[in-house]
Order: sequence, then structure tokens, then C-alpha cells
Amino acid sequence: MTNAADPIGGEPAAQEPRRLDVLLVERGLVASRSKAQRLIKDGAVLVDGAPVGKPAASVAPSAVVEVDKGDDYVSRGAYKLVGAFDRFAADGLPTPDGLRCLDIGASTGGFTQVLLRGGAAQVIALDVGHGQLDPRIASDARVIEMSGVNIRDVDEDSLPFRPQMVVSDVSFISLTHVLPVIARIARRPAHIVLLVKPQFEMDNRSLLGKNGVVDDPVARRAALDRVTRRAGELGLRVVATADSPIEGTYGNREYLLYAVLDDGFAASGPMVASDQQQ
Repeated sequence: MTNAADPIGGEPAAQEPRRLDVLLVERGLVASRSKAQRLIKDGAVLVDGAPVGKPAASVAPSAVVEVDKGDDYVSRGAYKLVGAFDRFAADGLPTPDGLRCLDIGASTGGFTQVLLRGGAAQVIALDVGHGQLDPRIASDARVIEMSGVNIRDVDEDSLPFRPQMVVSDVSFISLTHVLPVIARIARRPAHIVLLVKPQFEMDNRSLLGKNGVVDDPVARRAALDRVTRRAGELGLRVVATADSPIEGTYGNREYLLYAVLDDGFAASGPMVASDQQQ
């Protein structure tokens, strides 16, 4: 391998040998076992300095596990979208290969990077902030940077194309305000992946704890239901929801939502395949 490895310290709670793919997830190095298995099979994982190519290999908790930094992302948020593609593949979410995409709330470009690595033809990286996009992402010829743009001000004429896939990771704004824009600008059929942050979807702000953490599982579920319901009202078919593979800032629990926008679905309360632990 040509890239430096990234040692991961610490031991899992259990002191018995663990499967290598499970250990990678437990130590927080990757977002999902499927991602771990790909890295292991690609020879990108070292155990005590030696490559191990079998995901089921038994590894002692005291072992030093290293992962090639060639898979490094510009932000930890990227692993949330990686988790979405892994989780929702069985529900019909395609890879971004060959698609023209929109990343709402691009920030440093973690979601955009995942789309690019997945073969996206073009990605609009849109964010209300300025100068946040990592140079490695901004320099890619497939990226169209739209900084200083509030998504609520966007219409069809604002964009260079109508996206076939839309991903979103926004803060300090409810997705109920973002969804109407997506419904207007996306090219049907469109695949939509949203990161739902309950702290920004709360009707009752008094339920927010320290640092904006939503501890009440009932309140978290209500926040997700609010977004799901609004999507259905706008004609999006919500296919599935799931827990985000990693937590948000200060340990907030977040959710992933996969929806499809097409002409064959009447606006209503959608049926949703759910995979949350609340």
C-alpha cells in the first residue's frame, strides 16, 4: 500500500476475540460491516502490521488494527451517506454512477465526495456558507460549487441542471422547508436521501437537552414522523428510514430517509419500511 496507515487504539468492551469486520465497526473506523468487508477484501486492513484478507478472521481485542488512509474522507459525515447507500440498496436506492446530483448543505464536501467516488457524472455542492468546500473536492471537474446560497431561494432556473439524485445534510433549518424545494427542482424520477436531525425538527424546543441533544426517543420519533409526513404531502414516496450509522454532534441520534419522487405516486401519508432503534 502506498498510503500511510491510520492506527486505531482502544479495546472493545468484550475481551474475547472478535470478527475483524465487527471489530472495525466497534472501534468506529467504518460505518458498516459491508464497508469493513470491502476494505478487508481490498487488502486495506492490517492487523498487528500484517494484511488480513478475511472479514471473518478472529482478532484479539489487544490487536492493533490499521486501515489504509486512501479511503479517508474530508468529513466524518461522509460515513453517514456511505451507510445510506449500504442500508438502502436492498430498497432500490441506486448508486450515483452516471447521475447528475445535488448535495444540499455540502459544507466541506463529505457527501459530495461519496457521490463522486460512486461515479456521479456531476454534483452541485450547495451551501449557505462560503469557502467551506475542501480543495480536493472543489478541484474535481465534476463539481459545481454554489456557495452562499440558501436552499429556500432556489428554483429550477437557479441550477445548471435538474438533479436525478438529491442528498441533504443541513443544520439550523427544518427539512420541512427543504422538501418543497426538492419537489420543485428534481428531475423525475429522482432518488432522495436525507439526513434527519431531530434537534432541528422539534415543534417543542423545551424538549431539547444540553447542547441540543434530544434524549427522549418518543420526541425523536415524532421529529422523524414530521419529516416523513411532509414528504408524503409533497408527493414523495418515502421508501425506507434507518438509524444513521454514526451519531451527530454531541451524541445526537440521527436518521436516514430514502424517498423517490416520480409521477406514479399520489401525495398522501406514505408507507415506510423502518429500521430504527429510536
